[in-house]
Amino acid sequence: MLQPIYLDNQSTTPLDPSVLKSMLPYFQNKHGNAASVHHAYGREAKEAVEMARRIIASELNAQTREIIFTSGATESINLAIRGVCDQQKEKGRHLITQVTEHKAVLDTCVAMEKQGWEVTYLPVDAMGRVDPDAVMESIRIDTVLVSIMHANNEIGTIQPVSEIGAICHSKNVFFLVDACQSFGKLPIDVQEMNIDLLAATGHKIYGPKGIGMLFARQKDPKIKLTIQLEGGGHERGMRSGTLPVPLIVGFGSAIEVCQEKRDGENAKLEKYRDQMIDEIITAHPKVILNGPRRNRLAHNINLCFTGLDAETLITKMKGIACSTGSACSSANLEPSHVLKALGHDNEMAHSSIRFSLGRFNTLEEIQKATREIIDVVMNIEKKLPRHQYINN
Repeated sequence: MLQPIYLDNQSTTPLDPSVLKSMLPYFQNKHGNAASVHHAYGREAKEAVEMARRIIASELNAQTREIIFTSGATESINLAIRGVCDQQKEKGRHLITQVTEHKAVLDTCVAMEKQGWEVTYLPVDAMGRVDPDAVMESIRIDTVLVSIMHANNEIGTIQPVSEIGAICHSKNVFFLVDACQSFGKLPIDVQEMNIDLLAATGHKIYGPKGIGMLFARQKDPKIKLTIQLEGGGHERGMRSGTLPVPLIVGFGSAIEVCQEKRDGENAKLEKYRDQMIDEIITAHPKVILNGPRRNRLAHNINLCFTGLDAETLITKMKGIACSTGSACSSANLEPSHVLKALGHDNEMAHSSIRFSLGRFNTLEEIQKATREIIDVVMNIEKKLPRHQYINN
């Protein structure tokens, strides 16, 4: 049986072969514990960890001591929000985020509300963009943190992070950025963008699963966090636990590959993306593109197939691996909170499919997938009562 064409790269990416190659020695003969610095095996592991930390810090224009390794972005986000809240509760108990954030942010904010915090959830426009002026107007004397994602995981919208960072800096409010979908793909300079905290993960950039990082600024201002995991004082005491050296090495290697390939890869994926969008909408004019045409991630396509059910479409697209939205919310039968925030009703939201392209997709695969999408939609439309599809 032929493998379906993989177009779900925003949920996770395949491991780059060069990344796997860099990791293998640390699963085998280079097996030391990075905390065991009294012998050669441990020192070798520690050196590998610190090399990866330097690579990741350089990608952000950060200091190595500002990079904390975690199990993934969800843990990083929790450490950032909960850690800041606990340290800043004497200043105030107000947080600001926006309605299309990833559930890792939204659910953590809900948890903080249960502990007596007040959260302002900012709306977005029809393209999924939050207004920097709305951030400015929402900041109060008791606001301690603003959390806005860099790029949306469902519709690919890129947020005005630099503008928001400047606002937060001028108001002496900490600024957290979920960069899961943009880290390694878009240039990020935490100094120029006034980012105080940033979360990212390895498996979105052709690296291994199970490894993430939190950037926490240590100067102007110095971010103090209440640790969430006790037990050994690893990562400068911020995140205890034996470091997964092979995963950290892979994370650093994945970023090096991204740095080398970024411009050419983005140009290729943008070309493939636009070709798919144009051909599908030309064949089926009632299809709606969610999010902006230009200010979006190069590899993201999110389409509403008006009048049709996304789950049915995906079931029929046997040659394509894609999703209805965030993999972290796939078990939830509720319509996407992101699409609802754009103004779609439940029926329209349930007609949405996300196709996310990746490094290893070929032009032949994109053309084949596009033809299958067009054909499946056409076949389903033919079987619908004429009045049903017209009314939709």
